[in-house]
Amino acid sequence: EISTSWRYCDWSLDRSQPCCANFELKARTVWLGCPEKCEEKYPKNAIKNQKYNIFTFVPGVLYQQFKFFLNLYFLVVACSQFVPSLKIGYLYTYWAPLGFVLVVTMVREAVDEVRRYRRDKEMNSQLYSKLTNQRIPADMIFLRTSEKNGSCFIRTDQLDGETDWKLKVAVICTQRLPADLFSISAYVYAQRPQLDIHSFEGNFTREDTDPQVIESLSIENTLWASTVVASGTVIGVVIYTGKETRSVLNTSNAKNKVGLLDLELNRLTKALFLAQVVLSIVMVAVQGFVGPWFRNLFRFVVLFSYIIPISLRVNLDMGKSAYGWMIMKDENIPGTVVRTSTIPEELGRLVYLLTDKTGTLTQNEMVFKRLHLGTVSYGTDTMDEIQNHIVQSGSTPSRKTQTPGPKVRKSVSSRIHEAVKAIALCHNVTPVYESHAIVNGETESAEADQDFSDDNRTYQASSPDEVELVRWTQSVGLTLVNRDLTSLQLRTPSGQMLSFHILQIFPFTSESKRMGIIVREESTGDIAFYMKGADVAMASIVQYNDWLEEECGNMAREGLRTLVVAKKSLSEEQYQDFENRYNQAKLSIHDRGLKVTAVVESLEREMELLCLTGVEDQLQADVRPTLELLRNAGIKIWMLTGDKLETATCIAKSSHLVSRTQDIHIFKPVRFRGEAHLELNAFRRKHDCALVISGDSLEVCLRYYEHEFVELACQCPAVVCCRCSPTQKAQIVTLLKQHTANRTCAIGDGGNDVSMIQAADCGIGIEGKEGKQASLAADFSITQFKHIGRLLMVHGRNSYKRSAALGQFVMHRGMIISTMQAVFSSVFYFASVPLYQGFLMVGYATMYTMFPVFSLVLDQDVKPEMALLYPELYKDLTKGRSLSFKTFLIWVLVSVYQGGILMYSALVLFEAEFVHVVAISFTALILTELLMVALTIRTWHWLMVVAEFFSLGCYLASLAFLNEYFDLSFITTWPFLWKVSAITLVSCLPLYIIKYLKRKFSPPSYSKLSS
Repeated sequence: EISTSWRYCDWSLDRSQPCCANFELKARTVWLGCPEKCEEKYPKNAIKNQKYNIFTFVPGVLYQQFKFFLNLYFLVVACSQFVPSLKIGYLYTYWAPLGFVLVVTMVREAVDEVRRYRRDKEMNSQLYSKLTNQRIPADMIFLRTSEKNGSCFIRTDQLDGETDWKLKVAVICTQRLPADLFSISAYVYAQRPQLDIHSFEGNFTREDTDPQVIESLSIENTLWASTVVASGTVIGVVIYTGKETRSVLNTSNAKNKVGLLDLELNRLTKALFLAQVVLSIVMVAVQGFVGPWFRNLFRFVVLFSYIIPISLRVNLDMGKSAYGWMIMKDENIPGTVVRTSTIPEELGRLVYLLTDKTGTLTQNEMVFKRLHLGTVSYGTDTMDEIQNHIVQSGSTPSRKTQTPGPKVRKSVSSRIHEAVKAIALCHNVTPVYESHAIVNGETESAEADQDFSDDNRTYQASSPDEVELVRWTQSVGLTLVNRDLTSLQLRTPSGQMLSFHILQIFPFTSESKRMGIIVREESTGDIAFYMKGADVAMASIVQYNDWLEEECGNMAREGLRTLVVAKKSLSEEQYQDFENRYNQAKLSIHDRGLKVTAVVESLEREMELLCLTGVEDQLQADVRPTLELLRNAGIKIWMLTGDKLETATCIAKSSHLVSRTQDIHIFKPVRFRGEAHLELNAFRRKHDCALVISGDSLEVCLRYYEHEFVELACQCPAVVCCRCSPTQKAQIVTLLKQHTANRTCAIGDGGNDVSMIQAADCGIGIEGKEGKQASLAADFSITQFKHIGRLLMVHGRNSYKRSAALGQFVMHRGMIISTMQAVFSSVFYFASVPLYQGFLMVGYATMYTMFPVFSLVLDQDVKPEMALLYPELYKDLTKGRSLSFKTFLIWVLVSVYQGGILMYSALVLFEAEFVHVVAISFTALILTELLMVALTIRTWHWLMVVAEFFSLGCYLASLAFLNEYFDLSFITTWPFLWKVSAITLVSCLPLYIIKYLKRKFSPPSYSKLSS
């Protein structure tokens, strides 16, 4: 809980006006409870995810639409119809389709925007006075807590993605105050807001004492926004609000994502526009530029405007919505949500997949698997033996203390007891008991009524590994019952309490890769120094042995996280000598860190190796087969995690992200340009090996050798980046996009993955234990990592193939009618007169051919089972061969051939009156289009058959009403029927023959499988 007091401190910050968009970040001084002393204006403490406001909505959406060449072109053509001399046909034939497209888009954007607004409003209207398991709303300095030891735990999963709890410490001066915080005169000085969530510098100053108290503040005195207080109540003073908080600074703004297919189609429409202008100029040139030729030129441009069909956008947008609906209705991937409906085709074009580790690939649930004592090893099935040994050694306490005589080989029983005791003592875990005594909201007598039973105890620590080790010692009989800053209590199986006094703790750091603790047993007065850490760090510290390295390798291959546990007994004199040197080193001003390390290292010699533990971080369901599938599909997988290097490497091996035969190159930590240069050269000499690099080294490499680094990394089969900040994750995605021009996909489950998800071409969020932040920010939200296989292989493939076919067919439909117009105009002395008037044109693009053409969204070339069984088929898609200038050119030739045949044949066969030409050519055109759809389809669906016959029926039924265009008495005659049939046959039969021959002599790769 967070006490009400902080609201008054925050008042001066919160009522201020929002500052300008490019606000400057400044350091600040915040007084406790004195808002009048604060002159500066700070941003409002509100979250804003919306793209538009009420004024920018219409202009914003229109800009997003008309920045596409396609839509801008339609707008110009439609506007030209208001000029009388350029008017061709009816206004509605141009304005109705355009209006429809814009209305559909606006409605879709408005719905999305309202959803975002509601989500923001819900977050921003939460009232805070006391927080119980709510997120901390702004960045604060931690002043005091109800916990006796002056510290509390917070959960940071939405900030850095790690589910372990972090220990935070209250400012000592305010924690000790008996009275109200507002009774003193004090202020907090805080540095200017910055991105780094792992560092903070500031001071706390109390003025009304003599001399004044100044305390330095660091990261452990902060409570960042979006974290949750997990134990006790806290009081804090707010230092950063709104867009200055660490969590907001680390999230990037959502961009409008545009699919690669849309960009490709946009390029093709520009080519078509060029062809249209050239065609119009040719028409005017053949006329000899006579009369008002400029006006004629424009009339021709408008006449041929059907080359670029407006229905292209409508069809594609409706197609995208259909794919989204199919993804959400797929029973094999339940719970999948499509949040961005504009980019389903991207799923079929991915080359890089960037994934988070904790909670995405792993469940972040630790299980103790192995205890190795050198001569004997215990696994999950033999844990009961350990329990028996503990019970035995507990019942017969060993009287004899170790004499410094000749070494006697200890019994297995006593060695197990020593090892388990070491694991139960050497850690940073605190047992917490839920208090049940909340009567009338009072928790005064909580101490008396606290329930110390095993069922009511939970363990808290900053690492899930540590918690699992302590849980395991409890399961074999040695239970951690109590822990504060100075003492520890263990309970033996017989119920006896062992009390230990904590003399020193040396916390784990990423440099030392180990942690140590010195304890004095109260019953015997024995002092022992216990230590546990990574095998690399511990190998040189423990006494000589011949098994440690080999066993660590074996456990790592099983995907276990290993820790080496060691012990050293100290005499009282040895300890006193150490303590004096240690305290002296801690007071030194120069090189304090180095001196302290040197003193501790003097103890870390010739330690007795007790045991090696193996803990497994359980993988999500089916992670291995899914990664295998993606690798076979030619997708390169990069793992970006905030976790430690050892853990990340371990998971990369156990999840088969790095295959067993592959070497792993661990990039050495580099800080300067020269080091980076040498290390990159060393890496260049390696072939086909996975790369593991830490965030700091990555930053140095990117600063000096961006291009070289990305080039080398892209050749690796797998890349692991550990200790990555949220901003770095997004940077890596952006780099890949810039340097490789390939499509990237990011997948994650925590608030720390949001930036990466938004930066990628296609962002996938998993609804995980870490909340819904990632899944809400993503384009696609799934419930399990294994669903990504089907999402890409099946839905990605289908969406891309279908949209490519649909887009090209709609273009073909426009080109064929423009070809007929060109032939018609050239025969009739290059007159700029339309071939088909008003309703015929609208009907052609809608009623008569719309349903069969749109039914192409149901087509599939490969059955879903096949696509999953042969992921190699996915590689072809990334080359983009379904829609390219080559395929487009083939469609152009088909359109020109068919348009020419239809028009010439009709002119050759027409009798006396011109009206018959229109009837014959138009009917043949509709039949050709329906047959062409049938030719394009690869797998028939019953709805496709319905659409074909429905369209044909519509056309035949409407003939009765089109008497202004058609002569009904002629249509029902025999000559009309045979002429139409002959023309249709000539236009379609050759294409059917070519298709048959092509399938026979050079079939596509997938057809070999389906046969």
